[in-house]
Amino acid sequence: MITRREFAKQALASTALAAMPATDGGIDRFGIQLYTVRDLLPKDFEGTLAALAAAGYREVEFAGYHGRSPAAVRGALDRAGLTAPAAHVGLAEIKTRWKATLETARTVGHRYLVLAWLGPAERRSLDDYRAVADLLNRAASEAKAAGIEVGYHNHDFEFEPVAGRVPYDLLLGATDRSLVKLELDLYWTVKGGADPLRYFAAWPGRFPMVHVKDMSRDASQAMVDLGQGRIDFSRIFAHARQAGIVHYFAEHDQPKDALGFARGAAQYLERLEAR
Repeated sequence: MITRREFAKQALASTALAAMPATDGGIDRFGIQLYTVRDLLPKDFEGTLAALAAAGYREVEFAGYHGRSPAAVRGALDRAGLTAPAAHVGLAEIKTRWKATLETARTVGHRYLVLAWLGPAERRSLDDYRAVADLLNRAASEAKAAGIEVGYHNHDFEFEPVAGRVPYDLLLGATDRSLVKLELDLYWTVKGGADPLRYFAAWPGRFPMVHVKDMSRDASQAMVDLGQGRIDFSRIFAHARQAGIVHYFAEHDQPKDALGFARGAAQYLERLEAR
């Protein structure tokens, strides 16, 4: 858990947040995680990107390139009028293909490469999480020369205590705050029983990206379309400056109608007001 001393130490960094964007009404610029439309992209890559742009998106976050070369991906983005500030990567890419991954990121135009997932075998102990933190620090140090930052995307398991400690707290404390950023998935954070605002307060400026996905109001805790669930996004985004949020990526892991979800999510984010 975050100690009083850690809280005080991190709070000192709040003075560096003056340049962070505030959320004073709707969200002016938002994106979508392309995992949401993963079944559509292999069939019509450019058409899907164009449909997302038409829905109001200006940014996308990749989770694989569906057989396209980096140059082809960049060309498709340019034609759609989109940018891709971030992409998800796996441990294997960081461990064995990092140089090539950084070159791809520069071609496509990514600013962040985000570790998307830890498999069960990679998170059995606190030492496993410490090893992940060390890996992220090394990868981020190498990425800095390429003008790219490294991030970590959570699920709910990072909030389940291991040997009396919350792994997400360990990752925050063991990674270099000047190099490693966090992409807070709001659905998985709430499902894990954590409060995003607690982390924003304790670690200001560490969260340039969020995944905006909603949770049902019933006991199933299923993912639902934005605005139909229990997560109070207005309350959360009222603290965007403190958190350091720059990129808001809508997402649904299993949408019934992927483009329908995307259009509805864009409309929701356009009219969302922070309070």
